[in-house]
Amino acid sequence: MKIAIGNDHAGTKYKNEIEKFLKKKHINVVNHGTNSGKSVDYADYIHPVAKQIENNEVDLGIIICGSGNGANMTANKHQKIRSALCWNKEIAGLARAHNDANVLSIPARFVSLKESLDMVEVFLNTKFEGGRHRNRIKKIPNY
Repeated sequence: MKIAIGNDHAGTKYKNEIEKFLKKKHINVVNHGTNSGKSVDYADYIHPVAKQIENNEVDLGIIICGSGNGANMTANKHQKIRSALCWNKEIAGLARAHNDANVLSIPARFVSLKESLDMVEVFLNTKFEGGRHRNRIKKIPNY
């Protein structure tokens, strides 16, 4: 599995820990995020994640900013992206199972590091259920 990860300054600490977590699981990580706490524009770090997913260069994406909203909105501007802003592992699981989400957006200022790692674990291990859910997401353009 190959994961692209992107973050702004608010997500640097979480990105570093998530990257370690993924590497321990022998998951390849492509880091598009900043490694600094200095203020940056989240879009500059999120678009590359979305583009790699659209081009089938990675399997999934993880994006992190302060509220998760800016990163999520940016990713969802891409036609083949279904980014889900999640704040607990239950929502992360449903995003994959029911919405076939291919990007997990984490609000670093509103969830703990443990919660973010739990969400990543569930997001990676949950499969899309298909069925009635496929019919619903087919109504999203370019699914």
